[in-house]
Amino acid sequence: MHIPTRWRKKFAGARVERQVIGESGAEVLRIRCRSGEYLFLKSEPTGLPSELPGEVERLRWMKRLDLPAPTVLDDAVEDNRHWLLMTAVPGFDLASAKDLSPSQVVGILAMALRSLHQVPIAECPFNHRIEERIAAASNRVDAGLVDEADFDTERRGRTATDALAELLSTRPETYDLVVTHGDACLPNFMAEGSGFTGFIDCGRLGVSDRYQDLALTARSIARNLGQAWVEPFFRDYGVEPDHRRMAFYCLLDEFF
Repeated sequence: MHIPTRWRKKFAGARVERQVIGESGAEVLRIRCRSGEYLFLKSEPTGLPSELPGEVERLRWMKRLDLPAPTVLDDAVEDNRHWLLMTAVPGFDLASAKDLSPSQVVGILAMALRSLHQVPIAECPFNHRIEERIAAASNRVDAGLVDEADFDTERRGRTATDALAELLSTRPETYDLVVTHGDACLPNFMAEGSGFTGFIDCGRLGVSDRYQDLALTARSIARNLGQAWVEPFFRDYGVEPDHRRMAFYCLLDEFF
């Protein structure tokens, strides 16, 4: 993946590394500048549903509220791709931070989500309420964009149409709207030492049920640390787990 024309001179001689952690469909490069500073360059095709323009807007909004996240340095469209150039968040993501104990990881996750969920929803212009997300999921099924081969184990072998029918039939009746990250998995939380340093991959941030985050965080904890650490996470966060809503939002995630 080449660097867009407007930035090539600036990064001539820089060390460029492709990043592979996470499940985002975007291409991500880490750039080590000649000064020693690290930056990140993220790109998605313009021809498919792209979250990158929305991520630019969300990161700029987060900056205005002093929410910890990358700072947008520039963005561009070139060669039928969206491009985002941004600063690095210090430290390591929580799926890679080997010096942290499981107890420290779940504590950081709970603290970070509580702080985000306390932002007044009236201040957030981004809508990820359930009606919008179900409509988007249905559109992706109709367009053939759902990767059925990537379904979680319990849904392996099922069709996207069948999964959508289950989604509609299990829609929760209870909502607790907060500002959510939208993809609250361990690789999207950064820490340095034992301190939280910021959110990354913020293209799905918006007002939604808090279980949009809690469900994906719990699933990520179970996969990375073990199921035994899910209960301590909910205890640190301060709510009793609602397993039906957790199942629904994990199912919803299959469509994106």
